Amino acid sequence: MSYLLSRYLREFLEYLEIEKNRSLQTVRNYDFYLGRFIEWFGDKKPEAVTTDKVREYRLWLNRLIDVHGDPLKKNTQNYHLIALRSFLKYLAKRDIASLTPEKIELMKMPDRQVSFLDGSDLSRLLEAPLAQMAAIRQGAAGNNTGGNLIKYRDKAALELLFSTGLRVSELVGLKKSDVNLKKDEFTVTGKGRKTRVVFLSAQAKYWLKKYLDIRPDLNPFLFVSHDKRTGKRVKATKKGLEADEVPLTPRSVQRLVQRYAKAAGITKPVTPHTMRHSYATDLLQNGADIRSVQAMLGHTSITTTQIYTHITDRELRNIHKKFHGKKRGSD
Repeated sequence: MSYLLSRYLREFLEYLEIEKNRSLQTVRNYDFYLGRFIEWFGDKKPEAVTTDKVREYRLWLNRLIDVHGDPLKKNTQNYHLIALRSFLKYLAKRDIASLTPEKIELMKMPDRQVSFLDGSDLSRLLEAPLAQMAAIRQGAAGNNTGGNLIKYRDKAALELLFSTGLRVSELVGLKKSDVNLKKDEFTVTGKGRKTRVVFLSAQAKYWLKKYLDIRPDLNPFLFVSHDKRTGKRVKATKKGLEADEVPLTPRSVQRLVQRYAKAAGITKPVTPHTMRHSYATDLLQNGADIRSVQAMLGHTSITTTQIYTHITDRELRNIHKKFHGKKRGSD
């Protein structure tokens, strides 16, 4: 007996959560993308999904205007198609008649361009919190005892981002117990709940220790807000109200990176992910192989890591310039 798509969707989302061990955010994303398809297509039986209908859906997605009045980005359209293809694979696995998932082709995307910092820009960004600490000590920024604490936190966060290539979500999720400063490495859980080992530079270890040594709170998270208005979130319980310690938010980390980039005189946009790109670029420029960088970034596929091949391309250009055509005209 064949049921309607909505029933299979509910079972598919449960399958993602339990059997595939996908994060709740991933499950929510699939629910949104597939819910949008069913809303457009109608809650019909799976066998009603055909190549012609998918072609119409792709056209509809391409013409869809988002809440900001802009058309959907090409990669966002691909996310919808990836979700639909995964759903059809699930139906095929259960021997439920529908469109063959291989019939859905993703639209070709242009090569991704990565933005990274190197040389003096990177050095100025990493040193920016120290310059502001010096100003505080000299009284130029006022007598603010909490100011240095925040600058120590920011310095430690920037060094950790560059030392490990952590995603911002991974950074803010760290607890103090996750990082053993007596060692040069620790384990982090990333996308898809996959774990990997990341490594601490001497600078990152030094500034993390300095920051933690002057922390006056008992918050278990590694990076927290030191603004009394936002450092705690209050939640209701049966016993009344109690303080719920929370980490620094990804948005707060994004703002602090942008603030120090501006202070360092860097004009192009800089985000926490720019630090991740800079980490990978630094490794490749110093001789690391692409497979090792893939492991250190936590990429499932080498294809994802290959966005950094512009680095090896640069080295190839240098080799070409150094060795090509040296004997021309010597005969």
